[in-house]
Amino acid sequence: MALDGTELRRFSRKAMRAELLDAETELKLAYAWRDQRDEEALHRLITAYMRLAISMASKFRHYGAPMSDLIQEAGLGLMKAADKFDPDRGVRFSTYAVWWIKASIQDYVMRNWSMVRTGSTSSQKALFFNMRRVQAQLEREAREMGETLDGHQLRERIANQIGVPLADVEMMQGRLSGSDLSLNAQQSGDEDGREWIETIEDDGDQASDRVEVAHDRAALRAWLAKAMGALSERERYIVAERKLREEPRTLEALGEELGLSKERIRQIEAAAFAKMRRSLESQSREVYQLLA
Repeated sequence: MALDGTELRRFSRKAMRAELLDAETELKLAYAWRDQRDEEALHRLITAYMRLAISMASKFRHYGAPMSDLIQEAGLGLMKAADKFDPDRGVRFSTYAVWWIKASIQDYVMRNWSMVRTGSTSSQKALFFNMRRVQAQLEREAREMGETLDGHQLRERIANQIGVPLADVEMMQGRLSGSDLSLNAQQSGDEDGREWIETIEDDGDQASDRVEVAHDRAALRAWLAKAMGALSERERYIVAERKLREEPRTLEALGEELGLSKERIRQIEAAAFAKMRRSLESQSREVYQLLA
């Protein structure tokens, strides 16, 4: 649940007053949670480092996400860190938790930056969070050296600086330079202008298509029913068991039931199909060609 302004301030003040853990206490709590699933130890560990989560969340405020949402995502990252932390590695929990908190916040920001998903690969993530800063730095350095960079040169230097493919830089630059447009926005400024959503082709089944399909299916059922009617009772039974069941019967199973050999069942089935083909051909050459 999102926090309002008052609740957010109260939560932040409480987090800042939480106990500071020394290395020994931190290690003890980590072992208690990992080995004994001691929830009280987990709670102390998370509460002590919530101030770290809040501090990191505040660094992403300029991406436009509500601070309360950023803090919640930071808290989720902190809990993931606590669950996966291995105290035997000799690393402080705060050092380990930083990565999980940052990753959780970054994933949230990228998911909510635009209705069109920006991307989640390591290359795209590096570009999303660093491209503008690196671009500004490169432009400043070029001005100081009296250079003039065109767009392509600038993108090449960004790719080299961040260590990502040039194509990824071009793609991310296009996405970040645009903005989402409501499909209900009018194409023109006048009141009679069409909305953009009216220009999108409906890829669903059209009414005329559904009527045509229903008509064809009804006709096919009628033709098949007439073709089946030309068979003997035994032939209809074998065709139904072999072709109309969700799990068709085997020739051996039908032979045992009817007291016939496997080969005799196959012969009866083939003769029945031949009768049905002749019946369908007499009713509609088109459907016969389709089923042949």
